[in-house]
Amino acid sequence: MKLKNIMIAAGFSLLLLASSCTSSKKIAYMQNAVYNQEETVLNLNEIKVQPHDQLSIVVSCKEPELAQLFNLVQANKRVGQTAQQLLQQNQGNVSVYTVDNFGDINFPVLGAMHIAGLNREQISEKISRALIDGKWVADPVVSVEFVNLHFSVVGEVTAPGTYAISDDKVTLLEALSRAGDLTEYGEREITVIREHEGKRTKYLVDLKDDSLFESPAYYLQQNDIIYVKPNKAVARRSEDNPNNLKSISLWTSIASLLTTVAVLVFK
Repeated sequence: MKLKNIMIAAGFSLLLLASSCTSSKKIAYMQNAVYNQEETVLNLNEIKVQPHDQLSIVVSCKEPELAQLFNLVQANKRVGQTAQQLLQQNQGNVSVYTVDNFGDINFPVLGAMHIAGLNREQISEKISRALIDGKWVADPVVSVEFVNLHFSVVGEVTAPGTYAISDDKVTLLEALSRAGDLTEYGEREITVIREHEGKRTKYLVDLKDDSLFESPAYYLQQNDIIYVKPNKAVARRSEDNPNNLKSISLWTSIASLLTTVAVLVFK
């Protein structure tokens, strides 16, 4: 009889062990990854400018007075100030360029410039070339920074919210990291919602599969929304919450089961 009780207890232990293994498979990322092997990077998409994006563009050169012509500043020169003093005073006060519906900005002296579809480096090169070709500045240095670009993360993550994009590219894993990663209750198949040129596309990305790196949504674009759906455990819990009868019944059953196992083992 004692042997039978031990076998029953062992059966319960194996059941719990199997349960823990299954849960690990449900939450681990990149389960079929291949290690110590180089892989070609696919879909390396840098952030490219779209209409309504905002950019800070600053031109500098050896002659501050000349560069000042190409920088929108919001301060007036005071009597007695040198050009260098004015430049230092205006740092941080450079106006922001908003890309219009046609993908253009109105740049000082140069006029309308089409920059939609370009990344930061390409915009810098385009403005530098225009300044040199027009013989305005011989040695321009053009700095381009994003101002209002962002992505949002909602659902079962530690810190849902909206996060700024300041680099040329941001990956899906980096975005989830900034949001504190998924909670234990989040489904590992997540949705990325993207709007571009008046069209909306939804991508389903399985974090458990190594193919996530091949997804068009792995490299995020501005205004992307990442949605992490709650798993079935959360769904069941939310159904139980209106009246706690089911929850109480569940925990009572578990307590009863554990008590039974303890009696069988130590009897």
